[in-house]
Amino acid sequence: MIKKDGMQKINKEILNLKESPLYEYRITNNYFPVIGEGTEKANIVCIGEAPGKTEALTGKPFCGRSGKLLDEMLASIGLDRQKVYITNLVKDRPHDNRDPSPEEIALYAPFLDRQLEIIKPKVIVLLGRLSMYYIFSKTGIATELTTIGKMHGKLYKGKLSYGKVDILPLYHPAVGLYNGGMKPQLFEDFKVIKKFI
Repeated sequence: MIKKDGMQKINKEILNLKESPLYEYRITNNYFPVIGEGTEKANIVCIGEAPGKTEALTGKPFCGRSGKLLDEMLASIGLDRQKVYITNLVKDRPHDNRDPSPEEIALYAPFLDRQLEIIKPKVIVLLGRLSMYYIFSKTGIATELTTIGKMHGKLYKGKLSYGKVDILPLYHPAVGLYNGGMKPQLFEDFKVIKKFI
C-alpha cells in the first residue's frame, strides 16, 4: 500500500506540473503525462526517454509500434509485461517528438528517482541513450559510458540508495522498426534479462 501511495503522489504532482515547459503543449493537444505502468513489486524496470504521440494520447508507456516490439521482446524470454515496470525519463511528450532538453530532464528526473526508490528494482533496462546517460550518472558509473553501439547487451553494476543494481543498456525498440536487420540483435540482447526472472 505504501508503494502504491507513493506512486499516486508522483502521479498527482506530474499531472499538476505547471512549471514544466511541456505542460501547455500537453493541455493544448489533450495529451496525458505518461507516468509508468506495471507492478511496483517489479524486479525489472524498463526506462525509455520520453513518450511518443500514441503514448501521450493514452497515458501508457510504450503502447505504439515500439511498444508492440517491446512486448514481443518480453514474450521472447517468457516475461509478462505486467511483471515489469515501464516508464520514461521525461513524463510528458516533447514538441515534434524531439529529444528532451537538459532542462526538461532536470525537471522530470527526480520523479524517476522516486519511482526507482519505491520499486527498488534489481535490474534497470535502458531503452535509449538519454536514459542511459542519466542512469549511469545517477548510479555512479558515468566513467563507463561510451556509445550505445559498444554498450548494448552488456550488464553494468551501479548503486542506488537502496543498494546495488544491474544496468542493461539496449537499443531503443524503434531501431528494430526503422532497420529490420537490427531486430535479431535486439532479441539477442534481451536474453541477458532472462537470468533475473
